[in-house]
Amino acid sequence: MGKTTIIVLRIVIVVALVGSVAVQALIAPLLWLDLGEEELWGRIVIVGIVVGGVATMQVFAVCVWMLLNRVRRGSIFSASSFRFVDVIIGAILVAAALTFVLAGVLAPGSIAPGVVALVGGAGVVLCGMALLVVVMKALLRQAIERDTEARTLRSELDNEVI
Repeated sequence: MGKTTIIVLRIVIVVALVGSVAVQALIAPLLWLDLGEEELWGRIVIVGIVVGGVATMQVFAVCVWMLLNRVRRGSIFSASSFRFVDVIIGAILVAAALTFVLAGVLAPGSIAPGVVALVGGAGVVLCGMALLVVVMKALLRQAIERDTEARTLRSELDNEVI
């Protein structure tokens, strides 16, 4: 991955993190006030889902940042990279679960069924994203194995007389 790509991706991550903090600090309280006529449990659930969903994006962004550091240092092909990938998978699955809960909360209300279906569909898409990251994790595992094999073969060739 090129240096420019890493820099651009880091800028995007910083902008997303700043925006997410703004959502949590400014938009969530305004949403709470906007839902003032709803029942207390509904307000708590909806605002909690929004804050939790934003938090999953923040966890995702931090893990991607850490993996970018490993790419820059050339140490991405190590088993310790899997913990960041596992956290990313978990964050996506939590976001999917929150999306399904939101669809469930909206379903019995006055929200149009199409909107509820769209929210549920977003949860399905998030599950698909988690599966995609699982596939990418398997590819990382294969790349680590190939890298280890290549290092072993290079070491053996260095020790042999040609």
